[in-house]
Amino acid sequence: MTVSASSRTAFEVNDLNLWYGEHHALKNINFPIFKKEVTAIIGPSGCGKSTFIKTLNLMINMVPNVKMSGEINFSGQNILNEKMDLVELRKHVGMVFQKGNPFPQSIFDNIAYGPRIHGITRKKDLEGIVVKSLMDVALWDEVKDRLHAPAMGLSGGQQQRLCIARALATKPDVLLMDEPTSALDPISTLKIEELVLELKEKYTIVMVTHNMQQAARVSDKTAFFLMGELIELDATSKIFSQPSDDRTEGYITGRFG
Repeated sequence: MTVSASSRTAFEVNDLNLWYGEHHALKNINFPIFKKEVTAIIGPSGCGKSTFIKTLNLMINMVPNVKMSGEINFSGQNILNEKMDLVELRKHVGMVFQKGNPFPQSIFDNIAYGPRIHGITRKKDLEGIVVKSLMDVALWDEVKDRLHAPAMGLSGGQQQRLCIARALATKPDVLLMDEPTSALDPISTLKIEELVLELKEKYTIVMVTHNMQQAARVSDKTAFFLMGELIELDATSKIFSQPSDDRTEGYITGRFG
């Protein structure tokens, strides 16, 4: 029996266009994102990578004068529908930003924040979520004796893992990562990459990265964006060895970008 694309995909993006005022920033994007895979998005600065990833949980709606057309289908629903419940959407589609941005609260309260918003208030339940989330990001052993200390006291790499744990605490289906290691040292970067490879057993991950070696190391599929267009999307091994488009090859080989 052939498995339909819709049952294997977390997102089906169809004919997506996005404008910032008069500027046409995303042009006719068609992009299936497959479940429990890591999809890397590469391309030069200003090509639409971060704009695209922020459409997937509608964080882009926080930017003034944004207009979109087309469809972004998630769990059988077009999230561009005006009736979309953004709190519910972001429960299922978590996001980690370029730089670890913990709240000015304790380590415990950072992770408990999302579950509390969604109505979980029993201390025992929250403790279980905090422990599991920290274990999932290999941070538990490092912080278990200081859960009520300020999160801002953690190192940069620890802060980023804490923010991943915070995103996981609401039990999302998808984790969006916008250049999650660009502010980290090589050792912390390696820990995040190892974590991504572990997390894809349970989660669908979409990662914007400026680091092509990182895309090659951690992703199953790679998408190349240029000037607001999706130029090529394929298996990562093929993108880096036999790209179909000359522009992809030019970017990967360093001729531009």
